[in-house]
Amino acid sequence: MSILHKAMTIAGSDTSGGAGMEADLKTFEELGVYGMTALTVIVTMDPHNNWFHNVFPIEMHVVEKQLETILEGVGIDAMKTGMLGSAALVELVAKSIDRYHLRNVVIDPVMVCKFSDEIMVPEAAEAIKRLLVQRADIITPNVLEAAYLADMPQVRTVEEIKEAAGRIKELGARYVVIKGGERMDEDAAVDILYDGKNFREMSVKKIYPSYNHGAGCTYSAAITAGLANGLAMEDAVAQAKAFITAALEHSFVLNKFTGCTNHTAYKVYLNK
Repeated sequence: MSILHKAMTIAGSDTSGGAGMEADLKTFEELGVYGMTALTVIVTMDPHNNWFHNVFPIEMHVVEKQLETILEGVGIDAMKTGMLGSAALVELVAKSIDRYHLRNVVIDPVMVCKFSDEIMVPEAAEAIKRLLVQRADIITPNVLEAAYLADMPQVRTVEEIKEAAGRIKELGARYVVIKGGERMDEDAAVDILYDGKNFREMSVKKIYPSYNHGAGCTYSAAITAGLANGLAMEDAVAQAKAFITAALEHSFVLNKFTGCTNHTAYKVYLNK
């Protein structure tokens, strides 16, 4: 009987299924990893009001019980974070990483909504910067989150990404990968991986049209799955880049408001 490696996501639920823990668990499954989730919030969308998002936090003691179930009752090979809606929740995650001596820690610093450049919960963002960056085996900000973490006015070019990666590395993360995505000034979607010595540039031509709801969650989940399966960091990131590129190339319309990445695309189209 083969060993199935296990991963945990501490994240919110996207009721529409495209992002959050739904995206994480789909990605884990596609990459052969048994996934578990500690749910932090439930996000619903209003189909009568332009898909407006409502956020319903899970009580802290319930999050703690979920973590206890997973970490004491089962055990994990890797973990990732997603939406952490309060400073207290960030503190709980930091304490859990230390208490259980967790390894292969992937911090996805979810700070902004898809259609906004504003930090959603400033006190949670500050706590992520103060407590989770230093505990990250890898942190996966987009360019807006990278600018916040690096104390830079903006991150829009490859050189700015490299500068931001260096600053974030100094905060304590073992590896930093910054996702250029559609907000970059370049014609390509460029990701930069930095280990403190070398920059690895991963570039693909921007995909048009594509529907990128859930792309950030999917990317960090793919890294987590790779680490759970025993891949070296560089290989886990490279696999994740291929996974999300396929997911975007074969993304699809969900409804009149949004479209989603295709979590089956890597296996169906690239890895038959």
